[in-house]
Amino acid sequence: MRTIEAGRITAAVAKLAVEANYYLTEDIFGALAGGQKTEESPLGREILGQLVENACIARDQAMPICQDTGMAVVFMEIGQDVRVVDGGLEEAVNAGVAKGYTEGYLRKSVVDDPVFIRKNTGDNTPAILHVAIVPGDKIKIVLAPKGFGSENMSALKMFPPSAGVSGIKKFAVDTVSAAGSNPCPPIVIGMGIGGTMEKAAFLAKKALIRPISVRNANPEYATLEAEILELVNKTGVGPQGLGGTVTALAVNIEYYPTHIAGMPVAININCHATRHAEIEI
Repeated sequence: MRTIEAGRITAAVAKLAVEANYYLTEDIFGALAGGQKTEESPLGREILGQLVENACIARDQAMPICQDTGMAVVFMEIGQDVRVVDGGLEEAVNAGVAKGYTEGYLRKSVVDDPVFIRKNTGDNTPAILHVAIVPGDKIKIVLAPKGFGSENMSALKMFPPSAGVSGIKKFAVDTVSAAGSNPCPPIVIGMGIGGTMEKAAFLAKKALIRPISVRNANPEYATLEAEILELVNKTGVGPQGLGGTVTALAVNIEYYPTHIAGMPVAININCHATRHAEIEI
């Protein structure tokens, strides 16, 4: 049994909070730069150029890519041969978020009560924490800051199985078309299919941390990803919703077995700054 001090988790999460907000991953940066070359609209090409320049400035000057530094979504894979000592796991994660957002001068956007008082917690906690127990003696942490311009445009639908592939495609296109400029396109679309209502939503969120250069391992789902991307890019929404052929950079789908009577489908939209950072300890 390997022991890991809670303080190490706090330090790792704090580091990831800053890195994710300052530095765009290479797959997203490359897709923005590539989109600038393929976009048919002159205005769209100009916008994509500005997004690339913005990401470069953020990287070179160590500052947030976007003013909305999001709500911290943390995915943890904890080896079953690991024991966390000298503190609780959730407390360690939240302490790391608070440290990273405070010391990294990141905007604090979390309110304690979603309906009535809506008082800012002051340190961007609590985080949204997803934990999986896996073989091994290490902990993998992925932190994804989720801005709400895109989060608010996400959707979930409980389809009957008869809706089939055509129903899934229409749902994706309709969701993106209705979102328009709100999620700051070009977007990345995470889709979760199967399981139950909450499982589909989780899968859609998890899909967003998969590199967009990596397709689903199942050839049928990989084909569906490509087909939905093509349809979405034909909507004409374009960069920042001002028209064009690069509305989305990628569609990532994750799926799970489900009940014979249903086909849950969740769509989690992310903006052009699809941010995440990871570490293993």
